[in-house]
Amino acid sequence: MATPAAIARLPLQKVPLGSVVSTRPARDLPRPSPFIKWVGGKGRLMAQLEPLLPRGVERMRHVEPFVGGGAMFFARQPERAVLSDINPDLVHVYRSIRDDVQGVIRALGPLAAAGNEPETYYAVRERYNAGEGRNKPLRAALFIYLNKTCFNGLHRVNQRGHFNVPAGRYKNPTILDPSGLLAASVALAHADVRQAGFEELLSSARPGDFVYFDPPYEPVSTTASFTGYARDGFSQDDQTRLRDVFKELHRRGCKLMLSNSDVPFIRELYGDFHISTIEAARAINSNGLRRGKVSEVVVRNYA
Repeated sequence: MATPAAIARLPLQKVPLGSVVSTRPARDLPRPSPFIKWVGGKGRLMAQLEPLLPRGVERMRHVEPFVGGGAMFFARQPERAVLSDINPDLVHVYRSIRDDVQGVIRALGPLAAAGNEPETYYAVRERYNAGEGRNKPLRAALFIYLNKTCFNGLHRVNQRGHFNVPAGRYKNPTILDPSGLLAASVALAHADVRQAGFEELLSSARPGDFVYFDPPYEPVSTTASFTGYARDGFSQDDQTRLRDVFKELHRRGCKLMLSNSDVPFIRELYGDFHISTIEAARAINSNGLRRGKVSEVVVRNYA
């Protein structure tokens, strides 16, 4: 097991490429899929979501203002895409995978080899919160390491913007998947990745775009809230502002789909649109025995 001092000395940018970087051609890579875990990720729901996509979606530009883990994007593999998120480190990870996946793999290799013992995890978390590797592949590697080894893949920050999720309890987590990262890089090659809030979409969305909204969900109870992706959270006022953006893009001629909790507040907000229901598994719960199915709504402005 690596000690914190050893972790701090890892030569993350000097590992020989041949030791960790795959050189497989694109045609031999696996189908792209999310390379990080994300609360509310849609990977397991795509079989329910795909039948609800609009006709002709394959010809539309794909716009996703809460990209998160990107399950919808990777499942669709659109030729044209605008992906955005308000989380600057998440956006940096996507850009790094797109533009310098070899550098990310090289930086992640020693971290993966160091393992995920709590002592190691907290040493890496300290480096991340200190801002190490800013605007470099190392920053993306630190983010991916923490995502793969923290509790349930949560991304939560405190009021200072520091990542504060505790270590997870995994025996052998897959921290580095070179082929998966390379496949994601190929899929992202022509994607426009932006750091932006959802309202900034109004300046760039065009008639005929397909826009998928997967915002932080409205809590189903007073104890179920998790909106810690950004330090200021996501309130009911934010949900209402999002609904207003949805209505404006509807008037503009975009095809729109939105996922959220199946609660009266959300149903009332989107009462003028088509609302379908799907079933999803709970992903975040400290008591595994209490995990189960929950209902979610899918809102569309088309039949």
